[in-house]
Amino acid sequence: MPELPEVETVRRRLAPFLEGRTIAMAEVDDARLVRPEDPAAVAARLGGARIVGLGRRGKYLLVHLDDTSTLAVHLRMTGNLLVGADTVPAHRRAVLHLDDGSRVDYTDLRRFGTWQLLEGAPELAEFLDARLGAEPLDPDFDAGTLRRAFAGRRAPVKALLLDQRLVAGVGNIYADEALHAARIHPETPAGAVTRPALARLATAVRDVLEIGIAAQGATLRDYRTPEGGYGSMQERFQVFDRTGEPCPHCGAAIVKTRVAGRGTHLCPRCQRRPRA
Repeated sequence: MPELPEVETVRRRLAPFLEGRTIAMAEVDDARLVRPEDPAAVAARLGGARIVGLGRRGKYLLVHLDDTSTLAVHLRMTGNLLVGADTVPAHRRAVLHLDDGSRVDYTDLRRFGTWQLLEGAPELAEFLDARLGAEPLDPDFDAGTLRRAFAGRRAPVKALLLDQRLVAGVGNIYADEALHAARIHPETPAGAVTRPALARLATAVRDVLEIGIAAQGATLRDYRTPEGGYGSMQERFQVFDRTGEPCPHCGAAIVKTRVAGRGTHLCPRCQRRPRA
């Protein structure tokens, strides 16, 4: 699933193509993409709107329009926004035709992605605030942010890192990478993580996300940049998807287990299991 670095990469790469352009016509071919709204009505609302900016909140790409509405796009597992395709790409679910003759194709093999058209800043704020917690790339994201989110919680720290209502944008890949960098076992009860460890974790979350953005995300299977290219973060993984390989810090073999129902990679030497 695209996580914060992948969505931020899409935002940065799409911005030069979209910002300032007018949507000459929109087509929504898959009703599931915009349900419960009528796809024809959503397409009609988008047609004629000028795109004034692209933003991001957590894993949501935000297409801000000149009528104060915002199209909130969530790519989910296999969604991609592509530009410059010569032919209609496979699994296309929607398309934006722009006033310069170009187009943006939305493809989604698994059909889990969503487009939601939100009217005005208050509705947008209400929508995002109900779903998303702290933004980890904000300057004020620190150990205190995590301490307040984790206080009194006995759930594994990884489970809370994955809870979008607490920390926005972090998914399975970057949670494993951040916990390894911070030397915290993923099964540690969140409320028991020490203050020094929380400080390491806050820094590690920011660092691994910024590394991911610099690498234009991780392409393990479906994710593509808007031009159809691949991210390279998978070449920089320290633990994720490296079962049996040596830890780059201590040489111990990386192991895979399950935490909060998710496949989890860790170094058993760098990330000591918490005492009962």
